Amino acid sequence: MMASSTSSSIEHTMLAASEQLQVPSSITKFKIGLCQLSVTSEKNQNLACAHNSIKAAVKCGASLVVLPEMWNCPYSNDYFAKFAEDFENEDASPTFSMLSEAACSHGITIVGGSVPESSDGQLYNTSCVFGPDGKLKAKHRKIHLFDIEIPGDITFKESDFFAAGDKPTIVDTDVGRIGIGICHDIRFPELAVLSTGELLWEVMKRARAADNQLFVASCSPSRDSSGSYAIWGHSTLVGPSGEIIATSGHEETVVVAEIDYSKIELQR
Repeated sequence: MMASSTSSSIEHTMLAASEQLQVPSSITKFKIGLCQLSVTSEKNQNLACAHNSIKAAVKCGASLVVLPEMWNCPYSNDYFAKFAEDFENEDASPTFSMLSEAACSHGITIVGGSVPESSDGQLYNTSCVFGPDGKLKAKHRKIHLFDIEIPGDITFKESDFFAAGDKPTIVDTDVGRIGIGICHDIRFPELAVLSTGELLWEVMKRARAADNQLFVASCSPSRDSSGSYAIWGHSTLVGPSGEIIATSGHEETVVVAEIDYSKIELQR
């Protein structure tokens, strides 16, 4: 699932089919929807916007929908704890409930971007995956927290307010086996120490797609979101040879494109 002030890579969710791809025999092609959202300081407004974008993606034929990192909450330390939800208490987790209901009502798989999760006194940057039955299929907590200090450019430490996850997440879905990563997770193995979204964001996605010969889908908030960072945007689907299949600009939008698993076998 990275942001920038024309700099840092912070606010995205990355999705990639794993190396040992498991594809249902009846599925060879499907459409993916990347919902690039404008994030505000009003949580209910963010939920409504995400719900509408999911519906728009489904209307365009998407059977897998991906949301951005921190889409229900401005990316700012002032909001993380306030907007955090305990997913074990679904009645008090409107974000969790909305995603579950949307997946079930539309019969789709949703990679729910990431939102602040409260658990056992800790905050996590967490992505939830829901199946077409609305049930939670997997939960990924961001492993590689983004701590950076570049003199004259940017200083930011996610570890000041988030605890790190401790395991990778791979999940079998109706459209195949997928691996979940959040923003800085995609930097490993590291390509280079770059701070700009324009350079790092595209290079990393294309590199991960090409070196593993798989599809990489990344979803970002839009540039006009609230928070302490100006977001880079550019939600993108990259093919297994590193080619950009579909992408966006900075604005709020929904990107829908087709994934064709035969391209993986052809490339390999």
